[in-house]
Amino acid sequence: MSALIQHTEPAPTRLPPDWSGIGGCALPVAPGAATGLLDSHALVLTVTGPLLAEVDFTEHLCGPGTMLWIRPGQAVRFGEPPGEGRPPGEGRPPGEGQPSREGRSPGEGETATILFRRGLFGPEELPELVPDDPSGPAARPLSLPGPDALRAAFTHLSADADGDTGPVAAAMLRHQLAAVLLRLRVLEPLLDPAGHVEGRTFERFQRRLEEGYPHTRRVEDYAAELGCSVRTLTRASLALTGRTAKQVVDDRVALQARRLLAATPLSVAEVGRILGFGEPTNFGRFFHRETGLSPGQFRGRYATGPDGGIPGQRQAVD
Repeated sequence: MSALIQHTEPAPTRLPPDWSGIGGCALPVAPGAATGLLDSHALVLTVTGPLLAEVDFTEHLCGPGTMLWIRPGQAVRFGEPPGEGRPPGEGRPPGEGQPSREGRSPGEGETATILFRRGLFGPEELPELVPDDPSGPAARPLSLPGPDALRAAFTHLSADADGDTGPVAAAMLRHQLAAVLLRLRVLEPLLDPAGHVEGRTFERFQRRLEEGYPHTRRVEDYAAELGCSVRTLTRASLALTGRTAKQVVDDRVALQARRLLAATPLSVAEVGRILGFGEPTNFGRFFHRETGLSPGQFRGRYATGPDGGIPGQRQAVD
């Protein structure tokens, strides 16, 4: 059974200090701990590897010099990478390999991590980059061509975050972090330029969806708010993701349902109510359609993990 699927007590996530909103630490979730939902952004740089990271139910094996940007609200767990005598998907027994003082367990990658709170940068503050948007650079592991430069930046930023406090120090940290984020944007440019009509439409759709998915799953509502037609939203979604606008909405709701079921003690009925389902049976039908499992089966399978891993999103269908 994968260490990432092992049910243990959740580890607290360290938050950046209030005076700056930026801080350095080891891993934001202890290796081998239960899945947690991050309250802040986490830039995780693998210094020595490999490191096994599960973000929103997708496992990533990160080698040295790999950057992973984890966004607020994502379901996160770190675990032991496959090694000799331990095939992929089979992790450590409970209690084995507790985290060392460096924030890693034996056989796991050493990391440098920077945390920063959401809302730290305004929507127009960084060119071609809105940090709080769900999409952006390093959402999947990004292999750095020159990791030493970013590692040095992390070291300086962490040291400054633990130093003097005050408005001058906070401004300095913001500039240092902005330089790191913009470097990531240069290394992983936009797949669709902001000047492209469909790209702009889908970006606006995504932002509105992040606010509205607990309240409505109707594409018509989003189209009306954005001042466009359902056909326009669908065309933009297909161009950027290969999925219809309705599928993009349902994917987002199903993802949040999986996050809450896997990482919180909320009941199935409570999860359904949070996501706008008045009746638990309606939520159950929706979840089964999207994942192939009932909410209870998903939670049980995630806790015990007999085989087959974590269900992902459904395939695109007409």
